[in-house]
Amino acid sequence: MHKNKYSIKDWAPEDRPREKLLQKGILSLSDAELLAILIGSGNRNETAVTLSQRILASTNNNLHALGKLSVSDLTKGFNGIGEAKAIAILAALELGRRRKLSDVLNKKQIGSSSDVFEVFSAILADLPHEEFWVLLLTRANKIIDKVRISQGGISSTTTDVKLIMKYAVDKLASAIIVCHNHPSGSLKPSTDDIVLTKKIKEAGKIFDLPLLDHIIVADNSYYSFADENAI
Repeated sequence: MHKNKYSIKDWAPEDRPREKLLQKGILSLSDAELLAILIGSGNRNETAVTLSQRILASTNNNLHALGKLSVSDLTKGFNGIGEAKAIAILAALELGRRRKLSDVLNKKQIGSSSDVFEVFSAILADLPHEEFWVLLLTRANKIIDKVRISQGGISSTTTDVKLIMKYAVDKLASAIIVCHNHPSGSLKPSTDDIVLTKKIKEAGKIFDLPLLDHIIVADNSYYSFADENAI
């Protein structure tokens, strides 16, 4: 009779993710083993680790791609992943994003496009839809606040320039940087992106609010209008 692979209790203690973490430390665990701890169990034919390996393989072992999956993607695509397990996975990934963002916002000031990308990659890199944000800065380029202006679909979002100016004026910002994401992974600015950048720059002149940059985030890369002399 074929032995059921559902439980990992029959494994050697050093091969069990929880025990391995306690004995060797969390850095000794693979991504699949960490994911297995979150989901706790597999299915009739797979251990939690094997199921986790298959989930990761479906995203080419890319944690950013994993973060783009929805509860429905996980529950419908993988036997053994119910709603509770899917929510646990998404919650863990969100905590990771928020931890990264918290660390970034405690930085001194914005000095380059890479600093802006560091702020927004934690927010935007994994999203399956477009969002448009504005970063409000002091005269010394220290962060006052970050504000989401709009949320759209897979390929576009509608942004109201007046809202950007309102938030900046209300917070007494001295300069602004705007940022949005391309879920498609393309870094090339669209015609709408270029037109919008010009509108924001012109509106900023009226309020003495220079637009320092417009960053497009796509997965783990970015495009900077300022770096490309396009602003």
